[in-house]
Amino acid sequence: MSRPLKLIKANASNPKLWIVVGIGVAGVLIVAETRRRRRRSKAAERKDFGAFVGRFVVLPFPQPPPPAATHPLAGLTFAIKDIFDLKGYVTGFGNRDWERAHECSGKTAVAVTALLKNGATCAGKTVMDEFAFGITGENIHYGTPTNPQMPSCIPGGSSSGSAVAVAAELVDFSLGTDTIGCVRIPASFCGILGFRPSHGAISTIGVLPNSQSLDTVGWFARDPSILHRVGHVLLQLNSVEPRRARRLLFAGDLFQFSKVPTQKTLYVVSKAIENLSGYQPPKHMNFGQYIALNVPSLKGFRESSTNLQNGTSTLKALSSVMVSLQRYEFKSNHEEWVKSVKPKLGRDVSDRILAAINTSHENMKTLYKVRTEMRAALQNLLKDDGILVVPTVADPPLKPNVKKQLSAEFHDRAFALSSIASMSGCCQVTIPLGKHNEYPISVSFITFHGADKFLLDTVLDMYSSLQEQASNASNLVPLPDTNGNIDASELLKEKGNAAFKGRQWNKAVSYYTEAIKLNETNATYYCNRAAAYLELGCFQQAEEDCSKAIVLDKKNVKAYLRRGTARESLLHYKEAAEDFKHALVLEPRNKVASRAEKRLRRLMS
Repeated sequence: MSRPLKLIKANASNPKLWIVVGIGVAGVLIVAETRRRRRRSKAAERKDFGAFVGRFVVLPFPQPPPPAATHPLAGLTFAIKDIFDLKGYVTGFGNRDWERAHECSGKTAVAVTALLKNGATCAGKTVMDEFAFGITGENIHYGTPTNPQMPSCIPGGSSSGSAVAVAAELVDFSLGTDTIGCVRIPASFCGILGFRPSHGAISTIGVLPNSQSLDTVGWFARDPSILHRVGHVLLQLNSVEPRRARRLLFAGDLFQFSKVPTQKTLYVVSKAIENLSGYQPPKHMNFGQYIALNVPSLKGFRESSTNLQNGTSTLKALSSVMVSLQRYEFKSNHEEWVKSVKPKLGRDVSDRILAAINTSHENMKTLYKVRTEMRAALQNLLKDDGILVVPTVADPPLKPNVKKQLSAEFHDRAFALSSIASMSGCCQVTIPLGKHNEYPISVSFITFHGADKFLLDTVLDMYSSLQEQASNASNLVPLPDTNGNIDASELLKEKGNAAFKGRQWNKAVSYYTEAIKLNETNATYYCNRAAAYLELGCFQQAEEDCSKAIVLDKKNVKAYLRRGTARESLLHYKEAAEDFKHALVLEPRNKVASRAEKRLRRLMS
């Protein structure tokens, strides 16, 4: 018999013992019940994919009697990011300390009121990145909403809960805000439509500010007709507008950032417009170089590194200006509160807010000048019929809580793309195009400031054709190259070399490509074509060619150097550094590799 049982038997007649036993049993039951309720609560939360801070129902304004027309949003439900004021509810701004420090709102945000007036029912408030200061969707206070498309990955932010609520079909549409990509990025990661309107087109009264020069009220939907209807209400658009022709410009250099094959993006868009009326054949352009020439105030922000191509350096400069502007305005809005309250913050948010609070007032006039020049540059490029086609994001969604270095590269590449609309104030729409390697992919259309209806009409016009072509593209299999005569391939290589020396990069690529078709086992052909691609700013193709060259010849120093340059231009710093290190192992005195490796080490630190 165990000792506890012996003690009970010996003191069985003692009433105090039974009181102690009873209290112990009751305690165990209470703990078990508490745990059960917590599990049930968490299960209920996950049933809503963790999208909501709070679920409730705010009914729409009454429908006027006939013969008045039915409200345009009648029967639709929507959710709002916890950055919008709603009468009788605290606006939490994604942070528990902010929520505790503020009273219930006395008024409802203008944008939310417009939706209620037009027949939509509000179903609750959604989770967001703290203070709208992030693009991952992670939140230490309320939990990270579960991405319905990829549950093991982040949903994107800062409007994470709003995107998830739509993607999980919990509501018909939702409101978010977009400052530096906060609607566009989660729309892409969750495989839904997301619209960032022209800056200032929708009232931000009743919306907590992050950075007024960049903040916009955006929205999500699964259905293009709902996206369109919501846009007409929020933007107060006229129903009828003369139909315009459409001129699509493919930013080929920006698609070098993306890990998605152009077969699933640019090819899909090209095929989609073939059978549609009113569309001109698409044209390709180097957008980074266009901005370098037409936004002169960016020159002072560009990196001096000769290994960064002109366009890439310009886009990095543009994104750094965007981040600096956001920090400066956030500091103006919230520095006093942050310093006095010292709120509990997530790791990444804490770093960003600290950087914002410590930012200086230098170069502020230049930051605003860049914004003005960007808007003019986009207006001159797109005029009244142009649409710029760009990738929404460069990378697939990350796993939660990734290492700091990987997160830094992810942010750099994302901001290089999102800064275009943020800094120009132009409108942009994210359009899903199915999946690649099991993660959602999308493309974005950008048009000039004030052309929101033009862009919404374009989405409605093209959407079904885009989805059809995206489905077809997922079934395409690239054809293998054929082998041929080796002597002929050497002749083509020499012609390619001559074209390269004559700075005829496109012609050089053509010759090297023909040589590869004849002999696909020669590492030099791939390595030479990579050099031509680097001159053209086609970094992804250059990286792929160098990788093939290295498979064929593991001691090809030039291939490592050129792949390192391509990866650095694509902002893959860690991988680029490894390539330069490998080149140094093969050639310890290689000055180019040594300088590049040291530069990247400083950059990553």
